[in-house]
Amino acid sequence: MITKVKISTIYECSLERAFKTPMLCDVSKVHTGFGIMPKVTHCTNDENWGQIGSTKKVFVAKSFSQKGGFASVETLLDRIENKYWKIEVSEFQTWMLGFSRFTGEWKTTETEHNKILIEYSYSIHSNIILLYPINWLFVKIFWKTYMKRVLENIRHMAYNDEPYLYE
Repeated sequence: MITKVKISTIYECSLERAFKTPMLCDVSKVHTGFGIMPKVTHCTNDENWGQIGSTKKVFVAKSFSQKGGFASVETLLDRIENKYWKIEVSEFQTWMLGFSRFTGEWKTTETEHNKILIEYSYSIHSNIILLYPINWLFVKIFWKTYMKRVLENIRHMAYNDEPYLYE
């Protein structure tokens, strides 16, 4: 089963800032934890991050749901400059309610100068039929709330010209 969730907002900054900040800045400032979601602490094996096909290992702090340490792998599936990112999060190191992977998309559209429409979506893939109702609730309630927090973290970083860590 694939459960999709999408949220959108307007950022008042440059198109480049709105496009690059979520993927090329410090991910530990993007994914700061919430409820059962642990805070991302750092990434490794990320030398080519930002290029299509690149991967990175994601590490998290200890939390209710995670022992801490290596948590997953992110893969950059697609990038259209100043328009679109597509990533996949997989190889979970902890059981994730039967989820096999998350596919995230970040779309930027300049509606007018320094007004950027952000369309942020996730497709959550689950593979255990008995858990489908719980998966659906998790995505539609918890994950959507978490995504709103991520949007605000990225907004703050974009407005404050957070430095890029990757090209």
